Amino acid sequence: MTEEIRKQILAIRDTGRSNMFDVPAVQRIAHEMEFYELVVFLEESPKEYMQFILTGKAEP
Repeated sequence: MTEEIRKQILAIRDTGRSNMFDVPAVQRIAHEMEFYELVVFLEESPKEYMQFILTGKAEP
């Protein structure tokens, strides 16, 4: 996970618009906010995303 993707996840979380476990909603919000890297990341690395949501730690 890149620092940019981490920042994008946190930006979406800070909006309070969705439960962060609702991945389709997070992906929709990411698209609306033009966080296209995050949209792709959610498709390609769902386990890494969930690990970050649960622990706050990004895999190296």
